[in-house]
Amino acid sequence: QAQLVEAGGGLVQAGGSLRLSCAASGLSFSSYAMGWFRQAPGKAREFVASISRSGTTTYYTDSVKGRFTISRDNAENTVYLQMNGLKPEDTAVYYCAATVYGITVITAKYNYWGLGTQVTVSS
Repeated sequence: QAQLVEAGGGLVQAGGSLRLSCAASGLSFSSYAMGWFRQAPGKAREFVASISRSGTTTYYTDSVKGRFTISRDNAENTVYLQMNGLKPEDTAVYYCAATVYGITVITAKYNYWGLGTQVTVSS
């Protein structure tokens, strides 16, 4: 069965960087577009970034444009989220997800989800 496992979260000061990774298994990775979402305490899960099956197309929510970069390595079945210039408002649990629908911001269109990794940004 499909499994997504996130790693790389942690505690960082404002202005710092983290690189999240998400290792996929049990699915044909290159057949899925991938996305990163986040959920802060008391808030709904929100879209962060998405990348196409080939990795040639990406899409970001406005609040992270210019600071975050999504990428993927289909040979390693892994998707990454490089986060620079982190802000306290970026604090959340970050989830990766896989979708057969191509790049989308719609949570319900993602077929598989990881369990998440905590990112905490101190001011």
